[in-house]
Amino acid sequence: MADIAFLLLIFFLVTTTIDMDKGLGIILPAEGETFEMHKSNILNCLINSSGNVLLGDEPVEVKNISRLVKEKMMENENLIVSVKSHEKTRYQDYIRVIDQLKMAQAKISIAEAG
Repeated sequence: MADIAFLLLIFFLVTTTIDMDKGLGIILPAEGETFEMHKSNILNCLINSSGNVLLGDEPVEVKNISRLVKEKMMENENLIVSVKSHEKTRYQDYIRVIDQLKMAQAKISIAEAG
């Protein structure tokens, strides 16, 4: 009886799949790969601790980020959006901003939280 229970235990351990959290689907550059960008090609996106967003120097609502970034990308095809958040920014707010940038198909650079 103990042998059967042991075999069933091993069977279920081997055949069970565990769902893993995927996190953000961002492709990171290779280690040590850096390049210089002209400042006119960088659009700063700042998220404060309460979830408010500055795009460039102007406050914007999160739901409007995609549209505004698309407009700016039409003006500059080499545009890269640099996202920087406050260390106390909620993860949910950060993800909402990243999702808006992905909807705009923007090139995203993640700056160090400050």
